Parts: sequence; C-alpha cells; structure tokens
Amino acid sequence: MGHLADEEQQLDNPLALEHQVCFSLAVASRMVIGLYRPVLSPLGLTHPQYLVMLALWQFEPLSVSELAEMLELEPATVSPLLKRLEAADLLVRERTPDNERRLTVSLTGKGRELRARAEAVPARMMERLGLDVQELQDLNTTLQQVISKAVQAHGDTDERS
Repeated sequence: MGHLADEEQQLDNPLALEHQVCFSLAVASRMVIGLYRPVLSPLGLTHPQYLVMLALWQFEPLSVSELAEMLELEPATVSPLLKRLEAADLLVRERTPDNERRLTVSLTGKGRELRARAEAVPARMMERLGLDVQELQDLNTTLQQVISKAVQAHGDTDERS
C-alpha cells in the first residue's frame, strides 16, 4: 500500500525533489566522497588524486590522454592533479621519445609503495558506509548501467544536434 501511495505522489508531482534521480546521485556522490576524505588524508591524497593513483596502480604507464579518458575527465582537468602528485614525488610525467607531444605518466618508487597503504581503503569505506561486498557490487553494477545509458544518450543527442 505504501509503494502505491509513493507512485501516486510521484505522478501528482513529477518535479518533487525527492523523486529526482539527479538529486539522489548528486547527494550520494557528495556524501560518499566526503566519507573518503578522512580515509585518504593520511595517505596525503584527495579523492580525485586517489582516482588517478588507482588508474596508475592498475595500468601504468599511461599517457595523459589515456588517463583522462579512463577517468572520464578532460586532460586540462587531469593536468593539475598530475602536477600535485608529481610534486609529492608519487609520479613522473615524461615526454615519449618517439612523440614529443605525448606525455607518459609513471609511478615513482614512493607512488608504488603507497599502494600497500591504500589497500586498506576499500575495507575502511565498506565499514564507514555500513555496506557489505555484495551490496557494493550491486550498487556499482547499477551505477555502471546508469553511466552506460547516459553515455549512450549523450551520443544520441550529439548525433541529432
């Protein structure tokens, strides 16, 4: 009965804030990233820097453009993150000998060593969120589906413009 009442309310007011997926995603994003802050702080990383390091720990070396594409960011957004991580001696950016325009990003020894400390982050976040592995996997699957549909919708929109 309560579920039917919710559906009727949503039909009565399709613009109700609490029924907007964009609102829920924005709040969830801010709240979860906020929970990461005290977990990442001892590592000397911000959340965006952590994402860069995750990509490098998994796939280094990467070009700046590959890294930007992987993180769904513009290269101009990634560059300041890389500069800060390079200043912290966690990575190096080097020109590729065969293509002077291509910058390759690689971890330093210190950057590789940080990975061992970062391995505790996922468990800490599960604890902070109060979610188990299966719940997080289910949530991630759903979010990946939303991302895929949004990418598809952006492509459809771009083609019509």
